[in-house]
Order: sequence, then structure tokens, then C-alpha cells
Amino acid sequence: MIPLKDDNPTAITPYLTVSFIVACVLVFLYQFSLPVEYGEVFVYQYGAIPAVVFGHTQLPFELVSLPPYGTLLSSMFLHGGWMHLIGNMLYLWIFGDNIEDVMGHGKFIVFYLSCGILAALSHAMVDPESVVPMVGASGAISGVLGAYLLLFPRAHVLVLVPLGFFTQMMHVPAAIVLGLWFVLQIVSGGMSIGHEGGGVAFFAHVGGFVAGMVLIGVFKHPHVRFFNPPTHR
Repeated sequence: MIPLKDDNPTAITPYLTVSFIVACVLVFLYQFSLPVEYGEVFVYQYGAIPAVVFGHTQLPFELVSLPPYGTLLSSMFLHGGWMHLIGNMLYLWIFGDNIEDVMGHGKFIVFYLSCGILAALSHAMVDPESVVPMVGASGAISGVLGAYLLLFPRAHVLVLVPLGFFTQMMHVPAAIVLGLWFVLQIVSGGMSIGHEGGGVAFFAHVGGFVAGMVLIGVFKHPHVRFFNPPTHR
């Protein structure tokens, strides 16, 4: 299922959600403008490399642009390709505004970045000797999805369902869309254990999702209830 939009209005303008999207797009456009060899260097400079983060190895001096733990932040704004970027930004656009709404702009910055850091650490702890850079906003966005699941499980999400040569659009409760997505990450993560090389950081998704579910109770406004009933625009 590919989510297209939700039916869940907000009371504020999601400045931070839009800002994170713009930042990711601008960084990717800069990446895309670089020659291939310099683009690879850029990823090694600002991507989160588990073995470097945990001190098991070091980058060559000329590649060091940030302290190792600083890359846990910078890696959130890099992406591995157009589809990687578009998929992440679509999820952030659909679900991020509601989470920013329930906690306010300032708290949303801390929540989003905290989920991203915890997600990256979750991925790194699964294979702490890995020298493959992790990039992408999906860990932080997974935190947004985890928070959304607890707050708005009965919100309606318009999804596109591929059916062979045909597609079908339908409204599905967020609990089903996000619940299935989370289960898929767990299953895919389990299947990826032991496979070397790059790929999707499934355990970053799992870690970010769990972080969002845990942290939302601290960051949301006190009057915001869990398991809100469905709303309509």
C-alpha cells in the first residue's frame, strides 16, 4: 500500500515539517550535482558509519568533516536516490503535520531529531562493525509514524494498492497502514541479518518507530489524547 494522503486536519501550519522536507531536497540536489566520485566522498563524510560511530575504525583524515556522533544527525538529510528521497518525503508530508500539531514547532524539532538518532543507533547496534554509511530520513520519519499510530489509529489514509497490472485506491484506517508497515520492517529486518553490504536499514525503521511510540507521551500537549477518533476535513 502506498499512502497518498490522510483525512486528519491540523490547527497549525506545519512549518517544521515543510522545512525538513525542503532541507532534505536541497541536500539531495547538491549530492546529485556532484560528480560520482565526489558524491561518494560526500556520503562517507556525512553518512553514519556504525564502525566509526562506535570507534571500531576511523575514516581517513581527509574524509573527516564531523565528529562521529555528529553524523547521526547529518545522515538524516542525505538520501541514496530519487525514489529513496521521494518515498521518505511522501511519508513525512502525510503524517508529519499532525505530529507537529500535537506538540508544537519547538518540541517537534527535538522529537524528530531524537527519533532519527535513536533509529541510527538501533541500526548501528545490529552490526557495529559495518563500514557501510547509513543515509536517509526514514529513521526519524519512522518515529513520526509510531507516534501517529498511537494518536490517530482510526484516521483514514487514502492508499494506492497495486493489483498486478491494475491499481486500486481506497481509504484504510491508519492502524492497518502503519501496523502492516511496521510488521514488514520487522520481518524484512530479520531476513536481512547476516547479509553484508548496503541496502535498506530496516532496524533503523524499527528503532525509530519504537522511539516515536515511547517519546510521544512526553512530547505531546497534555490535552491531546491517545487513540483519537477519526476526523474529516
